[in-house]
Amino acid sequence: MKTLSIKKDQVQSKWHLIDAEGMILGRLATQAAVLLRGKHKPFFTPHVDAGDHVIVVNAEKIQFTGDKLRQKMYHRHSDYPKGLKSFKAEEILGKKPESLITWAVSGMLPKNKLGKAIIKKLKVYAGSAHPHEAQRPEPFQLTNAKRRERHG
Repeated sequence: MKTLSIKKDQVQSKWHLIDAEGMILGRLATQAAVLLRGKHKPFFTPHVDAGDHVIVVNAEKIQFTGDKLRQKMYHRHSDYPKGLKSFKAEEILGKKPESLITWAVSGMLPKNKLGKAIIKKLKVYAGSAHPHEAQRPEPFQLTNAKRRERHG
C-alpha cells in the first residue's frame, strides 16, 4: 500500500465556530489545535498546513478547573535584563480574554514556520459577535467537552 501525502494545493479548508461559554480552557484549546492542524482529517500530513480556520466566541466566559483562575501564572520576557512580566489568569481574563485562548492553543502547535502560519487561522473574540459571517462557519461541538456550571 502506498502512503498518501497531500500537497498544499489539494487542501480544502473549512471554517468552524466554537462557543467558549462555560468551556474549560485546556479542553477547548486541544480541540481547536486539532482542527487548526488538520489532525481530524483522514489525509493528515505533518509538514503541510491542511487544517481549518477556527473562530472562538465568548472568550470572556471561559472556565478554569480548581482554583487555577487565581493561581495560574502567565509569563513573558522582553529579552532585556529584568524584563520578566508575570500575570495571573484572573488579570488577563479581565483585560484581554482573547489572549488566554491564543496562548493555550499556540502552546499546542509546532514551534516553527508552520506553527506561525497555523496560529493565524485562529480568530478569538471576547463577545458573541464576529466579522466572519461571510465564510459561513459551521458550529463545532467539542468532543468529550465538559461545561462547568457556575454555582452561587
